[in-house]
Amino acid sequence: MTAIDPELRRTWLFGPGADLAAHEAMLASPADALIADLEDFTPPQRRAQAREQIAALLARWRTAGKVAVVRINDLAADGLDDLRAAMPGHPHVVAYPMAASAAQMRALDEAIGGMESRLGLRLGSTEILPVCETALGVVDVRSIVAGSARIRCALLGAEDLAADLCAERQADANELDYARRRFILECRAAGIEPVDAPYTFSDAEGAFKEAHYSRRLGYRSKSLVRPDHAATINAALTPSDADVHRASAMVAAFEAARARGEDRALVEGLWVEVPTYRNALRTLERARRLAA
Repeated sequence: MTAIDPELRRTWLFGPGADLAAHEAMLASPADALIADLEDFTPPQRRAQAREQIAALLARWRTAGKVAVVRINDLAADGLDDLRAAMPGHPHVVAYPMAASAAQMRALDEAIGGMESRLGLRLGSTEILPVCETALGVVDVRSIVAGSARIRCALLGAEDLAADLCAERQADANELDYARRRFILECRAAGIEPVDAPYTFSDAEGAFKEAHYSRRLGYRSKSLVRPDHAATINAALTPSDADVHRASAMVAAFEAARARGEDRALVEGLWVEVPTYRNALRTLERARRLAA
């Protein structure tokens, strides 16, 4: 297990790689995973500066109990420079932008493995997070994931994906709805944890609504770009007292029905059958683990 189990990493917060004030705000937030972004969030002229401080930053985040993540650039560009600078800080996860093929993942896996060996790190201890932010990346998730056993999660893009689709970006995110649904289906089929696209608008209410909708679709993790949204999104992705009460009622009613030799139980107008019962148990277990 690397840091927090994937399904418990509710929030993945992106931030710039060279902005010290942003790093402090990220660490002060309740986000579960912090992503130092050396790609889009760091202009090319500031990447050298970001590389000088990235290892210490990742080590500090690890010590603070966060999932420490770095998003590098494409290996065909200056991604290897990013990786060489970051790996001494032993990131939990290396995120890869515009993920589109298993070949990319194999190349990154090999590069990480070589650096783990040279640095004396446990082989295989660094995860890879494909960031799927093109149409090809979304529809080929299972092929991409097959490129490395280091992949335990994949993250859905928002702005780049909308641009690739020629879609008009709006706060209701209707333009990304099919991609969001397709992505979770592909990730679940691949046996990895899907991380929903970031809410890139400024209002906290919108962030909560989108996270709540994501949860209804089956997402347990969401990315974000504003530290002040982390608490809101965590709340949306954490079973509430009402959720726990309802799940407990379903479990109790179903188990009582089975003890009587019945196949199902009626709870608040819903017939609780085996799949619903199992889902209720999962809700209770998630609540317990997050509380711990």
